[in-house]
Amino acid sequence: MYKHLLLLFLLSTSVSLAQSDSIFCKQLVAVKQLVKNNHYQPKVINDSLSKGVFNLFLKGLDPDKDYFLKTDIDQFKSDQLQFDNYLLSDNCDFLDTYKTVLLQRINDTKTILEQLNTTVPDYSGGLTLQYSPSKFITYPKDYQGLQKMLEKLVAYKVIANLLDSNDAIEVIKSNFSTLEVNARLDVIKNQLCKIEQFTNTSGGIDRYVKDAFINAYLEYHDPHSVFFNPTEKLIYETSLSSNQLSFGITTEKNKEGQIFIAEITPGSAAFNNGNFETDDIIMSLTANGVTLNTFCISNHEIEAFSNKEDHKTVTFLVKKKNGTEQTITITKTKIKVEDNAIKGYLLGENQDLGYIKIPSFYTNDESLNGRGISSDFAKELYKLQKQHIDALLIDLRFNGGGSMQEAMELVSMFIDQGPITIIETNLKETYTIRDSKRGTFFNKPVVVLVNSYSASASEFFASAMQDYNRALIVGSTTHGKSSAQSILALDDTGNLGFCKITVEKFYRITGQSHQATGVIPDIKLPSIYDNLDSGEGYLDYALTKDTVTPQMGFRPFKTVDYTSIFSNNKQRLANNINFKDIAKNNLKLRASIFEKGEKYQLTLEVIKKTRETKSDLYFQIFPEQDDLPLIKVSNTKATQKLLDINKEDQTLNADIITQLSKDIYIAESYTILKDLLNLKN
Repeated sequence: MYKHLLLLFLLSTSVSLAQSDSIFCKQLVAVKQLVKNNHYQPKVINDSLSKGVFNLFLKGLDPDKDYFLKTDIDQFKSDQLQFDNYLLSDNCDFLDTYKTVLLQRINDTKTILEQLNTTVPDYSGGLTLQYSPSKFITYPKDYQGLQKMLEKLVAYKVIANLLDSNDAIEVIKSNFSTLEVNARLDVIKNQLCKIEQFTNTSGGIDRYVKDAFINAYLEYHDPHSVFFNPTEKLIYETSLSSNQLSFGITTEKNKEGQIFIAEITPGSAAFNNGNFETDDIIMSLTANGVTLNTFCISNHEIEAFSNKEDHKTVTFLVKKKNGTEQTITITKTKIKVEDNAIKGYLLGENQDLGYIKIPSFYTNDESLNGRGISSDFAKELYKLQKQHIDALLIDLRFNGGGSMQEAMELVSMFIDQGPITIIETNLKETYTIRDSKRGTFFNKPVVVLVNSYSASASEFFASAMQDYNRALIVGSTTHGKSSAQSILALDDTGNLGFCKITVEKFYRITGQSHQATGVIPDIKLPSIYDNLDSGEGYLDYALTKDTVTPQMGFRPFKTVDYTSIFSNNKQRLANNINFKDIAKNNLKLRASIFEKGEKYQLTLEVIKKTRETKSDLYFQIFPEQDDLPLIKVSNTKATQKLLDINKEDQTLNADIITQLSKDIYIAESYTILKDLLNLKN
């Protein structure tokens, strides 16, 4: 009987793996064809591609070099120039070695951690640590190297946990043996749980390795092409929308590895249900007969399960603060994505300037015209104009992009007809997109505030405003992404998944490009994030900068002599202690990221001192804001009327106004706008 059951198990496992391999083969063939037919710049499958994909694949499998050994990498190198041959021959079996070795190293890690349950690490100073930038991190040489690395990891986390619980070293020392054992067991339990959540991802190690290879192949073509399963596609598209179907629950993971409710969105299904509370522990989720137990899984798995398209109704098993368990069933409802909500504010004592922050170029499929941010922006700008603002500050800092169509709609509000951008397709055909609408929505001075994390659609908007002389661009050089992506299915049903793939490049109306170099601001302001090698140009396999020949002329706004404005700004920066400190602290931040640290011993005293030094450095680099506001920020009359009705929003609004009033970049942009107005007059 036992042998019969074992045989059935082995047969079912073989069938399951065979089906999985069949799906992977179909995916691989479809991805290759999709790239060949649609990618802006498909690359030849040759030894160069093989080497690049090999390196990206290993990085994707073990990004922090936590599992593989140096001996494993040496073994894998026989494939370094073979991946192209596998791809050309539609060989789908070459990943078996990587799956086997990765699983073995995960099991080795578990074994070593479990051994540390009964082995006390060396806390006398025999173990040392050293901060090393990622480029200096190496794989453990062998199994003994992995053991030593994990011993150091556990020892550091144990001491850190003890210091978190009690800052008095003498108290810890006097009870060290007892405290150390309990802390070590907790640390090891959490480390094992992290490994479990790594292997418990949907599809397990098999799917993880296969997805890593597909993504490596796509990433070799450019950093923005990526593979999505159906749920990942839904999550991505939702992030670009102003509305979403949601339960209204935000979850996080605590130190014990439990998933808890961190936030409940007002007006959402969870909020209206009334039985959910913040800090409730989520034990499991059930939908359509499938139950997801939350022990030792990542928060991403919770998000993926709850966002599945067919999981519109989910039953939550939650553990309340008093220890009782409760089963609650709720159905998703449409809610506004708070991160994509925008609001206009008035700046200055006289409330004469307007301010609007655009967090992303989101869409709204439910609106009659399909417009999202451009429609919301127009409404807020209308409220500001009703109060007769003299100029406008548009804040695009940390705006990673979104819908190019929305960005084009926004540009058209500020120019009176004319070309907006030049597009080049994968067939190397160029065409010009123009604004055909007569008139402008706003014709007064504009400043656009950007930083190094302003990317894609936000860069497109800033560059168009700059080329038309329609706005002064202020801040830091932007990210440098000048390409557009489309999400394409790998098959007619979408069952094989999807690829977000780069299909076009867009150019400025001058024919120039900011690809890999970014939009250079007219007025540069020091930033804590300067020179952190985070731009597009630092990404492996990023598309290069080039130019195209414009096919259509454009009429920029009248050129203005900004010499006095530049001079005034330069003088203010030279005398502004806050901006001086930002420049100094940027050097400290860069050094802390890119330079190796001093070696230090893993002892209670040394780690306490090291942590204090790091904490002091952090507060030097990111000092707390002064209590005094730098500029007055006010609501529009229309917004204030809504706040008088919706009391729940008043606290959040007050916090936003406080933050804006202390923002040194908004204060300086306000002064630049004032200088612009004086120049006009």
